[in-house]
This record gives sequence, C-alpha cells and structure tokens, in this order.
Amino acid sequence: MQPLTRRQREILDYLKEFIEERGYAPSLEEIGSRFGLSSLATVHKHLTNLQDKGFIRRSWNRSRSVELVQIRAGGRALDLPLWGYVAAGEPIEAVVSAETVTVPEDLVGSREAYALRVRGNSMIDEQIRDGDLVVVEKRQVPQNGEMVIALLDGSDVTLKTFYREKGRIRLQPANEALAPIIVKADSVEVQGVVIGVIRRY
Repeated sequence: MQPLTRRQREILDYLKEFIEERGYAPSLEEIGSRFGLSSLATVHKHLTNLQDKGFIRRSWNRSRSVELVQIRAGGRALDLPLWGYVAAGEPIEAVVSAETVTVPEDLVGSREAYALRVRGNSMIDEQIRDGDLVVVEKRQVPQNGEMVIALLDGSDVTLKTFYREKGRIRLQPANEALAPIIVKADSVEVQGVVIGVIRRY
C-alpha cells in the first residue's frame, strides 16, 4: 500500500461519498469544481496517481468510469503525521514537517503512531531502502532486537536495531559495510519502535 498526499486523500474521500450517494462516479469537471481546480489535466493527474497507487480503477473509453478498489475486505485507512526524515546511515538532525500520509488502519491498530521518510541504506538487509516510509509506534521502551528511532545526544536521529548490552546501547545497522553505533545508555533517547514499512515505486 502506497501513501497518499493530503489532496489525494481528499479526492478519494469525495469519490467514495459521491459514488455512495449517486451510484456512479463524478465527472472530471465535477471533481475540479469541488476542489477549485480549473485545469482538467490536474484532475486527471490526481486520478492517475490514485490509480497507480491502487485505490481506484478507470476505463479509458468511458466517462464517469472510476471504480473504487477495496484496500482489503473491510479495510480502512487513516492519516498519520509525517515527521520529516530519519537516517538509515549516519545520524542526521531531526526535522519536523506538517505533512501526512495515509496508511491501512490495521497496520497501526490502536497504537499512537507517526511516519518518517528514510534517508540512507544502513537497514538495506531488513528491506528498508532510501526513500521508504517507516511507520513508528510512539514507545520509549523497546525490547532487544526491535528496530527503533533513536535520538542521539538530543539532536541527531537514526534508524537502527536496538540492543541493551552491559550498561551501553548498541544500535546495529542491517548492512555489512557499516559498523554499529555503541554509546552510553544516557546518551540515547528512543522515540519510537518501527511497526511497518511503506515503499513508493
């Protein structure tokens, strides 16, 4: 499941409401009018992105041909805050953004969660690549072997697997070319535990 931008989410919600009420899809003009989009090419682009991400289907030779694709049987989606970037490599400074992404509800459940975009390839052997989104549960006490978002010395954030060892913390990359980060326990603040990965293709 690929994440949606806020506008894509709004258009998808409008499509659902329109189809539920009328039994057929809105026209490009009606979608444009609803969102103040004067260019039908812009509307077309949004629908193409929704189709590419697997949320709708369209027939190219018919008007009002939008069909909604179920995420899963009974599946629902929810918006999570996208709080900037996390380094899968050398730690980088924490940066907060105001974006959101849409994820399947069953990925998160009742947990308080947020998303971060990955920079770097230190977790490549865990199939987490540069540009992926990680979904993170807000939890400060991880178990050994869990993948965490760690704040080092109050300023730099990194994505690594967490191990508590003899009064120290080992933050282990999943890339044979990179060495682990080993630090005193009081210099690490765990900000969350990774519970899912979303990839854009």
